[in-house]
Amino acid sequence: MTDKQQVSTNQQKADNIEVWEDVVNIRDLVISMMICSGAALGGYLIAPNESQQPLLFGLGGVVIGFIVCSIIFKPKRILRFEDEEK
Repeated sequence: MTDKQQVSTNQQKADNIEVWEDVVNIRDLVISMMICSGAALGGYLIAPNESQQPLLFGLGGVVIGFIVCSIIFKPKRILRFEDEEK
């Protein structure tokens, strides 16, 4: 690995944090939280003012936000399978 690649790898590691034993990019996490929060709030605000409608519309907004985020942000992990017998 060249020095330039090593610096790039170290920079990528510095931009990541561990959340629930998984490594995520800070920028992607913040943008995803804003998208899902905005979608949930939008669903809540457009819901008719009946007994359970705001809750259901808010949950629907979160699901839509999750789908949008899963399309925008691709997984960045690399899985390596090693044989245990070696």
